[in-house]
Amino acid sequence: MRLSFIVVVILASLLLITYFVLIFQGKAIITKQLEAVTHKKVNIGHFGLVSPFRFEIKNLEIQDLAKVDSIFVSPSLLGFLTGNIALNEVKVIKPELTYERFALSSIDSSRVIIPSDKPAAAPLKKKRMVPLVIKNISIKDGKFNFVDHTVSEAGLRVTVKDISVDLNNLYILPRSVIAKFEAKGRIPWQQGQQEGSIEVSGWLNLFKKNMKATVKVEGIDGIYLYPYYAQWINLEQTRIQNAKLNFRSDITGMNNEVTANCHLELTDIVFRQRAPEEPIDKAEQIATAVLDIFKALDKGNIVLNFTIKTKLDMPQVGFEDIKMAFENKFAGAKKPEGIKPEAVLAFPFKLLQGLAKGATDLSKAVVDGTFAVGNELTKTAQDSFRREKKD
Repeated sequence: MRLSFIVVVILASLLLITYFVLIFQGKAIITKQLEAVTHKKVNIGHFGLVSPFRFEIKNLEIQDLAKVDSIFVSPSLLGFLTGNIALNEVKVIKPELTYERFALSSIDSSRVIIPSDKPAAAPLKKKRMVPLVIKNISIKDGKFNFVDHTVSEAGLRVTVKDISVDLNNLYILPRSVIAKFEAKGRIPWQQGQQEGSIEVSGWLNLFKKNMKATVKVEGIDGIYLYPYYAQWINLEQTRIQNAKLNFRSDITGMNNEVTANCHLELTDIVFRQRAPEEPIDKAEQIATAVLDIFKALDKGNIVLNFTIKTKLDMPQVGFEDIKMAFENKFAGAKKPEGIKPEAVLAFPFKLLQGLAKGATDLSKAVVDGTFAVGNELTKTAQDSFRREKKD
């Protein structure tokens, strides 16, 4: 009985010590940890106690990376005694995160590497991750800015605002635990344009590197994202004024291998009006033909399905996956088994081949496509006639 009392007293003393350390040294500890993780200058405006076992961080700023209005943290003191950073609840209000992507510098091919007689240095030890347990994370009124300098010098900016996130059971420990998450946000495009929306939900097991999630993005402004596909399409020549896209991806991960089955649908396509005397540009004819191909192949819908394979711990996604899916779809349409009588508008494939080869005389490609559709119609009619005669 006396031993049990002593153990309780010791634990209570340790809890109180930990508690007071957090009160008086919490600001310095958090600043140091964040600087170690981000390698950025960190500044905290205020750190203090707002209620028993609940701390508040105000005006957190991580240089060139993030700004947060306020954070409320409820630590688990028992978790701290086990050597882990354990938090019962983290509530983040009005965080703003900025991520800038830059092109990798090209390697100077003129450099010559001279072999050294010195023994190779021992490989660096992998840094041990900080053990972390968070029972619940909620984010309100968040904002995320993505600035891509790989498509333009100034950088293409995409912002997600009004972000709300709910995440449960985040364990960065050698332990198999399923973390469930749900996130929503809105995407403002050009001024005067309707905003888009994004929804993400699913679960994640960091220890086993397994996951299952669904991503939905509606109302994507295809014109705003034009720099990503400018090398394939000239919007000025095609006269496409407006185009909206909807995107869905069902993601499954097992043992760090991630497969994302994606569905992209093009809607609300509007061509810029022309004067009665203004001629139709060849590029616009091509664009119209391509859209007709998609409609013919998918019962009037303009859709593209593709699969992305990547790693959970190092995800990589690019527009090349969409480009390849686009080319594969047309390749399938070109095959005899891929062309049906009701999908005969797939004839402009030869025209697209002319574009892919960099043909300057597009009129020849248009003529070839016209003859192709005539031949296809004739062949379809002949096949139908033979079947009727046979019957």
